[in-house]
Amino acid sequence: MKRLLFTVILLLSVFIYTNAQNVKVAAAANLRYVLEDIKKLYEKENPKSKIDITFGSSGTLTQQIVNGAAFDLFMAADVDFPKKVKESGFANSEVKTYIYGKLALWSLTLDVSKGLNTVLQSSVKKIAIANPKGAPYGESAVNLLKSKKLYDKISSRIVWGDNIGQAAQFAFSGNAELGFVALSLAMAPEMRNKGKYYVFNEKDCPPIEQAYVLIKGSEKNPEASKFINYAMSRKCDKLWSSYGYGLLKK
Repeated sequence: MKRLLFTVILLLSVFIYTNAQNVKVAAAANLRYVLEDIKKLYEKENPKSKIDITFGSSGTLTQQIVNGAAFDLFMAADVDFPKKVKESGFANSEVKTYIYGKLALWSLTLDVSKGLNTVLQSSVKKIAIANPKGAPYGESAVNLLKSKKLYDKISSRIVWGDNIGQAAQFAFSGNAELGFVALSLAMAPEMRNKGKYYVFNEKDCPPIEQAYVLIKGSEKNPEASKFINYAMSRKCDKLWSSYGYGLLKK
């Protein structure tokens, strides 16, 4: 009987240890390419670990987390959504900034060198923007258009994406002549040479502060903290920079 009990405990310990190596990450859609690259590096250096990433709008992911979705780490596209997770009692850490993103205007066919004024061209029939209610990059785009008194002039031509990835896809596929996208998506290898992009200056469009929070329950899985610390380490700085992100001062 004791031997059987010992075997059960041993097997359970092995299961818990193995499960602890599997980190479930909820990540904003603008992170799709850079985080996949970081994941590959991390798993190569930590072969016993497995990082599962679910991409989506920060608003949708926040709702999933407060509804009990089993994530260990939330890497959002702003600071407010992780704060909502913490205020709702689902956080296991403080909310911490990990990177700064930038908004860009992208087109498959048009010259966007004139920046925001491109939206006024008669050839522009559809403009892709992520839903500002759940996507911080979409909110940034709408705020920029309103600050320049252009939103009302082009609002009837806007097609809304559920997240910044979908908005980018509308533009990348040619279903919209223009797209307000995360610079990180415009600089992705698959899209970098297929169109043109314009990066808005910081005065008109401040960098988007992106923060993370560890989710309640992740204290049982130290690999989650290890992964986010790795992503924020100098080892990954070149990767972040290659996708147009602004780094934290270290």
